[in-house]
Amino acid sequence: MKTVKIVYWQENDGMWLGHLEAYPDYMTQGENLEELRENLKDILIMLESKEIPLVRIHEDMAV
Repeated sequence: MKTVKIVYWQENDGMWLGHLEAYPDYMTQGENLEELRENLKDILIMLESKEIPLVRIHEDMAV
C-alpha cells in the first residue's frame, strides 16, 4: 500500500474540496470526506497512468 499526502477542507455549503499535495492543480470534491478521498484516489490513478496530459508536479528540493 502506498501513502500520499492530501490537502482538504470543508466549504461553507458542506462540500469537501481537496487535492493531492504533489499535484495541487488537480482539485476534486465530495459530499463527504470518504467520497473526497475516493475521488482523490481516482485522480491519482489517472495522473500515474498518464491519462491526464501535461501534468505539473510540485515537490520539495534540497539545496
